[in-house]
Amino acid sequence: MARKNILLVEDELPLLHLVEKYLRRLGFDVETFSTSSDALRSFEAAPSNYDLVVADLGLPDIPGDALLARMFETRPDLMVLICSGSPFFIEKLPAAIRRQVVFLQKPFVPKMLSEAVERLLAQPKNDA
Repeated sequence: MARKNILLVEDELPLLHLVEKYLRRLGFDVETFSTSSDALRSFEAAPSNYDLVVADLGLPDIPGDALLARMFETRPDLMVLICSGSPFFIEKLPAAIRRQVVFLQKPFVPKMLSEAVERLLAQPKNDA
């Protein structure tokens, strides 16, 4: 099975590096960004390169929810793990994408991250 590619967006650099380390230990290829605009540029240049996006909601340049909305416009079958210290309610998302999104409340431990990623990547792909 091919290695999965994850796009990780987190503006807190120590947390960015820690989550990247956890994901690499799990066997994933990880591309990291500390700003939404850089992540969006990379994603829009090659949206099919990513199997999963892991994103913080509280990003300073483009809020995480706006970033994800733009990514879903480009790739409706995208799998997303939202990691945030702020509450997030998946029920508020459009019904069509709810099963493609998992929310992980900060702070979390590596096992919680691993379980959330595996749950998302086990989902069958939607026909985009």
